[in-house]
Amino acid sequence: MKRLHVHVAVHDLAQSVRFYSAMFGAQPTVEKEDYAKWMLDDPRVNFAISRRSAKTGLDHLGIQAENEAELEQIGSQLAQADVSLLAQKGASCCYAKSDKYWTIDPQGVAWESFHTLDSVPTYGDDTRVKPAAQKAACCAPSQHT
Repeated sequence: MKRLHVHVAVHDLAQSVRFYSAMFGAQPTVEKEDYAKWMLDDPRVNFAISRRSAKTGLDHLGIQAENEAELEQIGSQLAQADVSLLAQKGASCCYAKSDKYWTIDPQGVAWESFHTLDSVPTYGDDTRVKPAAQKAACCAPSQHT
C-alpha cells in the first residue's frame, strides 16, 4: 500500500519538531540536526521537515511505494499524464537511498514518487544544486526543472 509523502522546509527545526510531534501525537521516526521524519499509519503519511531548502513552506509532495512494482506502476501512470518525468535510480537523499521518479504538476508543485532501498548516514549527495531562485524540491536532481 502506498503512502503519501509531504516535505516541508522549516526555519527552526527544534520548534517544528515540537509542533509536529504534538500534532501527530508521536515523536519522529528519524531525527537529525537538519531533518526529521514521521512515518505515520493514521494518517498514512511520510511527513518530513528539513532546514535544507532556500525557501520555507511546502517543498514537495510525493507517493512512497512499498516495492519496485508499485513504483513502476506510478511511473507508468505519470508517463501518461503528459508531463516531463525524470527517473533517478539509487539516489541518496534525506538519509535514504531510493529509486525515484520526479515530475512537476501543472501548478508547479514538485512530486517525488519513490521506493526506499536503504538508509544512508548523510543527508545525501543527490540534492538540489540549482540557484535558489529556480523552483525545485530539496532532493530533486539538478537537471529537473
